[in-house]
Amino acid sequence: MKNIPDSPKVSLLQPTPVTTAIVPLQPQEEKIITDQERLVAQVERINRMAGELEAAILELKAIANTLNTQKSYPLVKPNQYKNICQYLAVSVPWVRKKSDQSFILTTRRVDLFRAEREAALLAQQLRQQTKKRLASQRHRKNKDAGDTNSKFKIHVLGKSDIRRV
Repeated sequence: MKNIPDSPKVSLLQPTPVTTAIVPLQPQEEKIITDQERLVAQVERINRMAGELEAAILELKAIANTLNTQKSYPLVKPNQYKNICQYLAVSVPWVRKKSDQSFILTTRRVDLFRAEREAALLAQQLRQQTKKRLASQRHRKNKDAGDTNSKFKIHVLGKSDIRRV
């Protein structure tokens, strides 16, 4: 076996000095919430729940639209209803903050048909872009065809163009 001489360098067996001690657990101070902070928290909660409610309403509409595209509904007699769900004006509660830092409890309208309008607008824009692209391609094609024809013009000579020599 090989002998390893001791050295003044750090040994694995030597304890290392601890410079920091573990701080004993202290009881947490109770957070004192003012009435104003509670009011603001409740406003945020109401508005967050309103957003969740709006998302749930839009999901209901999406599910109903899916059922409308299917042949029959399991709970409804065939041809009894054209649409499984009707839509009236819908709003959710909403709290607004005024400029004087007071609040107004009101409602916010839920736009049930925004997705359809946006899809129709996008489809219209895509059709216009396609129309323009096809028109420019036709224009280039006609221009190229016109250039080809001008290179190979055929001039028909009439009787007046013929000279006697």
